[in-house]
Amino acid sequence: MTKKKKQNNKRHILWRYMLVVGMMLLFSFWIIWNMFKLTVVQAPLWNKKAHTVLDSTIYTPPERGKLLADNGTELAANLEFYVARIDWLADGIVNDTLKKYVGPLCDSLAAFDTTMTSAQWRTKLMGDRQAILDAADPKDKSKKPRRNHAYRLFPQMLTHREYKRLRSFPFFRKPVNESGFYCEKIPRRTKPYGSMAARSIGNLDSTRTHGISGLERALDTLLYGKPGIAHYYQLTNAIAPVEIVPAVKGYDITTTINVQLQDIVEHELNDMCIETGAEWGTCVLMEVATGDIKAISNLKRSEDNPNEYVEGINYAVLGYEPGSVVKTISMMVALEDGIVTDIEKPWQTGSSWAYAGGNPITDSHGGATRTARQIIETSSNIGMAKIITQKYGANPPAFKARLEEMGFFEPFHLGIAGEQTPEFSKADVKDGGRVVLSRQAYGYGSKIPPLCTLAMYNAIANDGKYVRPRLFKKLSRAGEPDSIIPVTYIRKQVCSPENASKLRLMLHDVVWGDHGTARHWVQDDKVEIAGKTGTAFEVINGKYGARKRLAFCGFFPYVKPKYSCIVLMLGADRGAGASSGMVLRNIARKMYAHGLLGAEPEHTMAKKYKKENKNEVKQDAKTYPTLFASLNDRKSNRLQRDLGLKDSHRYARPEKVSTGVPKVIGLDIREAIRILEGAGLKVNFTGSGMVVAQSLSPGSHYARGERINLKLKNS
Repeated sequence: MTKKKKQNNKRHILWRYMLVVGMMLLFSFWIIWNMFKLTVVQAPLWNKKAHTVLDSTIYTPPERGKLLADNGTELAANLEFYVARIDWLADGIVNDTLKKYVGPLCDSLAAFDTTMTSAQWRTKLMGDRQAILDAADPKDKSKKPRRNHAYRLFPQMLTHREYKRLRSFPFFRKPVNESGFYCEKIPRRTKPYGSMAARSIGNLDSTRTHGISGLERALDTLLYGKPGIAHYYQLTNAIAPVEIVPAVKGYDITTTINVQLQDIVEHELNDMCIETGAEWGTCVLMEVATGDIKAISNLKRSEDNPNEYVEGINYAVLGYEPGSVVKTISMMVALEDGIVTDIEKPWQTGSSWAYAGGNPITDSHGGATRTARQIIETSSNIGMAKIITQKYGANPPAFKARLEEMGFFEPFHLGIAGEQTPEFSKADVKDGGRVVLSRQAYGYGSKIPPLCTLAMYNAIANDGKYVRPRLFKKLSRAGEPDSIIPVTYIRKQVCSPENASKLRLMLHDVVWGDHGTARHWVQDDKVEIAGKTGTAFEVINGKYGARKRLAFCGFFPYVKPKYSCIVLMLGADRGAGASSGMVLRNIARKMYAHGLLGAEPEHTMAKKYKKENKNEVKQDAKTYPTLFASLNDRKSNRLQRDLGLKDSHRYARPEKVSTGVPKVIGLDIREAIRILEGAGLKVNFTGSGMVVAQSLSPGSHYARGERINLKLKNS
């Protein structure tokens, strides 16, 4: 190579070197300039942005309050659940460690989750691990590690107690980088009793922040609480929020719902819906003295399975033509206004009556005359229409105004979203208002929510005191009562105690009278029930359809009523008494069997007998109630002592059955139901006295939820 070429090469290298150095210097100057610009020239701008972040206010969500049953048990509460996972690419998991622990670990997992054996757990764990390792083989560069290399251990979420138990396993006690085990914490608004009263309790929105239905929505401002306030603060290596005003937890709200009564109501309504093929049904059980709603159920036919019923919309607060259950309310107006002064006075009725040019009103069971008592007992449309039109026929709108004066149209503010008030069709004399009035008297031309009808019947049972129904009664925070919601009245007296007594007698006739419309289905030898049937056709696009809404509204026990109840069903394959009426009767019987009515009819009868026959030298022991077998010695001894049964005969106890259906022959119905329902069976019974036969043989195999029929008989 010549000297000239060497000089040229050196020159080219020098120029390249200078070019690289120059570019580096320019890049360095560019960095220095930007640093200067950011820290000096633009410092005010960036400081302002920093202060904007640091000065910004963050609202931290509060813990939502609980919804509680009347005894404090939780109906809806915030709980934390866990998703258990193992990260098979954790640094500390090596074959030797895993082989050492996998056997005991699988044994523990098999005891924890019995759906798989220890061997199956080993197969699952090792298979999951191998699948991850195969996808992340370092020798094969074409394989990339899976983005999600943590496998879920269980398909279901775990409760806190299950999580703590899982954490106690030796392998899972290791740090996460050694065992790979970790849990994702997921908050949930849960209903421990599942679908029980679910529609009335309500649901939250997708963010689980605010209520969108039921009590969750109506009481949202109380349940939600007050958000906390936080600000961002500059830490050593980050900006983090720090709470300066703590969030205030929402109120815990104690409802009036009784879990045991709710269970009884839902089961009886569900069974009758299945038995009669109803489209839907609703039932509300209320405490007479306080207006506390102890149970509310709304069931509809499942779209997925026509033989099953699921929680439906709140039919109890929606308006429907009520049918004949409204006759009792019309009769209340008649008694208060003096239209009816003597309930034994006959009224001209007949089997057909044309009024004001409208279609004739008919009665299925005609009669020339009926007293006011008989009009309610036999559910006479003509009789009720004649009574109301006698005063209000000249001014039909005055009938609605009178009901308004009685408080019938006032909202309850119950706490259920979608609550409606009664609606009456316009009744103006000029456009046939008298015809509308005559129909409104016996349950047509109006839309009345079942709950409004129940409130009026409850007032009748309560000597005329029109108590406001309520669904919640106490607010608490941190376990301490904050506010008590008192019993309130829509009207102190919607009718006089004397008229309430007359109405109770009429409703008693409906069930116990010789011609009562519910006499064949609602009578019971344990609980004396009074009430009224009602039937109205379904309205579709402004026209009456073929299906009927069947109602029964009443109260029990008849003497000193404790509970009022209304049942409404659509499309049942039988009459109101045989469907809705039997639901109410079955509820009352089940409550009696569980000792929830506080009544002891047999004991009362015995004491009454002793009092009436106190002058007799010697009483016949056969007149006393039979002392049935009991598993409780104290109960038997107390009954014998309190009733003075010196020579009573006590039946032998049924022998214990180790497996299968319990034997309850010889027991009274209360103990029999307690034992059988505790075993998971549903109980039906007929007759009264002691159990003398059971449909499922003692010791036989059965499935939970299966029905058993008991036959009772007095010896």
